[in-house]
This record gives sequence, structure tokens and C-alpha cells, in this order.
Amino acid sequence: MSTLRFMGIDLSLTSTGVCVGGESMAIASKQKGTARLIEISEKVLELAMSSRPTAILIEGYSFGSKFSRAHAIGELGGVVKSVLVKNGFPIIDVPPTCRAKFATGKGNAGKKEVLFSVFAISGINFTGPSADDMCDAWVLEQMVLARLDESPYKWSDEQLSALTKVDWEPLFSALEKGK
Repeated sequence: MSTLRFMGIDLSLTSTGVCVGGESMAIASKQKGTARLIEISEKVLELAMSSRPTAILIEGYSFGSKFSRAHAIGELGGVVKSVLVKNGFPIIDVPPTCRAKFATGKGNAGKKEVLFSVFAISGINFTGPSADDMCDAWVLEQMVLARLDESPYKWSDEQLSALTKVDWEPLFSALEKGK
């Protein structure tokens, strides 16, 4: 296993999941509006600066979001991505269906199916109000490890097929630069 480090981020306005080195956490915010965007982006940047990941995987947008949440999560994504890129971190966007398919073998798997599958594969039981956000961030980190053949877990061919739908160019550019 190499010494490369990666970060998975599942953006949420109330509970952003982050995973680095297999350790998942949630960034909860009770702020509203711009203050919330600033708080979450600053905490994500702080974690990135302290852990110095080679690349950061962020779950892409769910276009099925209802009401104005799609706009709000888009704002959060833009703020977080811009602060990370500005500080030199390569970003890999992972479509939500790829994350679900990698976790379960099914692109339309629900949150409970992902939690159950991750437990079955890894023995990790994500619990509490931010369980699905932390689990999704963990899955994102595992995706890059699997892509580099460094995941300690066994993934099926169906699960691994999800990796073909991700644009890995930012990762390989970062590896070439020796980050």
C-alpha cells in the first residue's frame, strides 16, 4: 500500500460527510445562507490543508433534488470546489449513480442499501444522524483506492465497473506532478 492520501466529500447543507485515511466525519452547520457556505468551505479546507490529500473526490449533483435545494447545494459545491482548487487540490467529480453502483452494484441504490453493502464488505457500521453522509464520503475514498488497486476490500466486477464512468484525469495529472 502506498502513502498516497485521498479525501472523499459528500456535500450537504446540514451534514457534509468527509473521509480521509478511512476516517469519516461530518461537518454540521446550523448557519443559514452565505454564512453556512463559508463555514462548511472553511472547515473542508482546514481538513484538506491538514491532511494534504493527493486528490479529492466530491460526489456530483443529484439532479433529482426538489425545490430550491438543487440551487443551494450547487452554491455549496461551487464555493467548496473553488476554495480547494485555489489551494492546489485536484478535484474528481463522481456522479451519484457511480458512487451507488460502486457501493452496491446498483446505480439507483438507496441510502440504506449503501449502508448495508458497506457494512457487508468492510464491517464498518456507520450510525447516527450523519451516517449516510459519512458512508458516502468513505465510499468515494474507496473508489479512488480501488481505481489504483489499493483498496483493502474486495469489490465485485459489477461494482468496479462504476469506476469506468468517472473522469480520472485530475488524479493522473496530480500523480504525474508528484503531489
